[in-house]
Amino acid sequence: MDLDPRTNPARSAHGASSDSYTFAFLSWAQVMDHHDRHYGEKPWMIYVDDAGNRHTWSYAVFIDVARRIASIMLEHGVGRGDRVVIAGHNHPDTILQYFACWSIGACAVPLNMTEDDQRLRFIIGDTGARLAFVRSEYRTRVRDCAASDVHLIDVDTDETDPTWYQRIRGTEPIDLSAYAGDMRFDDCLIVYTSGTTGNPKGVVLMQQNLFADGYDIAAWHGIDEHTRMMCVLPIHHVNGTVVTHATPFLAGASVVLHRKFRTDRFFSSIAAEGVHIVSVVPTLLAFLLEASADATDAIASGFRHIICGAGPLTVDLATQFETTYKIPIVHGYGLSETTCYSCFLPVDLSWQEHRSWMSDHGFPSIGIAIPCNEMSIHDAAGNAVAEGERGEIVVRGPNVMREYAGNEKANADAFTFGWFRSGDEGFVKRDAAGRVYYFITGRIKELIIRGGVNIAPLELDEVISAAPGVRAGISVGFENNMYGEEIGALVVKDHPDVTDEDVLAYCRAHLPHHKCPKVVLFSDALPVTSTGKYQRNKVKHLFAAYKDVQFKK
Repeated sequence: MDLDPRTNPARSAHGASSDSYTFAFLSWAQVMDHHDRHYGEKPWMIYVDDAGNRHTWSYAVFIDVARRIASIMLEHGVGRGDRVVIAGHNHPDTILQYFACWSIGACAVPLNMTEDDQRLRFIIGDTGARLAFVRSEYRTRVRDCAASDVHLIDVDTDETDPTWYQRIRGTEPIDLSAYAGDMRFDDCLIVYTSGTTGNPKGVVLMQQNLFADGYDIAAWHGIDEHTRMMCVLPIHHVNGTVVTHATPFLAGASVVLHRKFRTDRFFSSIAAEGVHIVSVVPTLLAFLLEASADATDAIASGFRHIICGAGPLTVDLATQFETTYKIPIVHGYGLSETTCYSCFLPVDLSWQEHRSWMSDHGFPSIGIAIPCNEMSIHDAAGNAVAEGERGEIVVRGPNVMREYAGNEKANADAFTFGWFRSGDEGFVKRDAAGRVYYFITGRIKELIIRGGVNIAPLELDEVISAAPGVRAGISVGFENNMYGEEIGALVVKDHPDVTDEDVLAYCRAHLPHHKCPKVVLFSDALPVTSTGKYQRNKVKHLFAAYKDVQFKK
C-alpha cells in the first residue's frame, strides 16, 4: 500500500522508518491462526449482558465463528481493502465482526449509534462501504441513512431470532493461512472523530498501528496470557477496541466484556472474574465515588490498577479516588489518531512518587512516552519548547494513523514538521533520572482567549471542581464584548444549598481575577461525548445573556 510521503515521517520514530518495524506476526490472520492452535479452548471472552447473564467464548470457538463471518463477507464481494460498516454495541458479535474484517484484510467502520442521523448518514456515505452488519434494533435507522446499494445483514443473535447464527453454522470457515501474507499496511479500522461542529473526520488505522500500540500497551502494563482485563467502555471507540480487545488478544490474555458500565457491578465483576486491569474514562471514576462502590473484594482478588485517559482527569478527582480506594490510576494519553495510547505513568512507581506526579504539578501527569513513540512539545513553528513552557503535544511512531480519510486539508494541518500535531496543549517536567513526564492542559482550540491572554480550561476545571458542594464543574469561554471572551462555569451540585456566589467566592480565593469564572450556572449533568470528553462548545449559548456585561474586579 502506498503511504503518503507527507504523513509517513510521523509514523517513524527513534531513527527507524515506519516500514522497518517488525512484530511477531505480519497480519491479523496470522495472529488468529496461531492463537487458534496455541490457546484452543482457553477462555478468551466472558460476556456479561444487561441482565447479568454470563456467556463464555474460548479462543477456538471465537476464532471459528470469526472465520465463518469472513466467509460470508467474501460471498458478498468484500475483499482486501474494502470497508464494512458495523452498527452494533458492546457485544461479542461486534468484536467478531471486527476480527472477521481484519482476518481477510478488510476495514471495519464502527458506528456510534448515539450519534444523530445526519452524522450517521455522512459517515456511511464517506466510507464507500457496500456492506453493513446491523443489529435489528438499529436496522431502520441505518437503512434510512444508507444509500440503496449498501447491503444490510441483520446480525441479531437473540435466542428468539437465531437466523444469523444458523447462517454462520451453515457457512464454511475461511482458511486463515491463505491470508498470512504481509498486511501490516492494510487499513483495518476507521474511527470517526466526535467533534461538535462540521463533519466528523475518519481516522484510518492500519494493522501495523494495532500491532505497535497493542504490544506496547501489553508490555507497559504487564499484560500476558495469565492476565484478565475488563471492558466497560463503548467498543465503537479505540479505547474499548484497542486497549481491552486487540491488546489482550495479542497477548493471549482474556477479557470480560460488559454490555454497559454499571456502578453496582463494576467491582463485584472484577472480584468474581479475577480481573487484573480495567480501562476507564474519568467520568466513571466519579460515578464510582458517588455511588460509594465497595472495592474490598476486588482488591483482595488481585486487582492491580485502573488505566484512565480519553478525557480530562482533575487532580481533585484523582486524589479522591486514590485516597478512597488505594487503587492506582495509571493515567495516560493518546488519541484515535495514535491508535489509542501514546504515554502512561510508569506502573512501578512507589505510592509516594505516583501520588506526587498525580497531584503536585497542577495537573495529573499523563506519563512517559511508550517505547514505539517519540513525543515533544512544540511551538507553532514546529520548534521544541523549554521544560515547563506550554505548547502543542506532538507525536510520531508506528502507531500514528495513516491519514484522515479523503480529507486533504485535515491531513495538511495535522502532519507538519514530521510529526502528528495533536491539537492539545501541554508541557513537560523531568524527574531526577531525566525521564520526561508529560502533562496536558487542554485542547488548543478550547483555549479561552480573554483580552489576548490564553487561558487553559483544565486549569480552571481543577479549581471549580474542588469548590465545596460541587460534584463536578467545567469552565466555558463565552463571547463577551469587553474582553472578546469571558469565563463561565457550568456546575453540577453536590449539595442543594450551594449558590453561585459560594462557587465564585472559592474561585476568587484560588485564582487571579483574569482566570476567575464570572458567571456560574447550574446543571443536572455536564455535556460529554460517549467517551467522556467535555463538549464545552455545546453550552456556550447558555451564557449568551452575559455578552455585553463588563465584569469588574
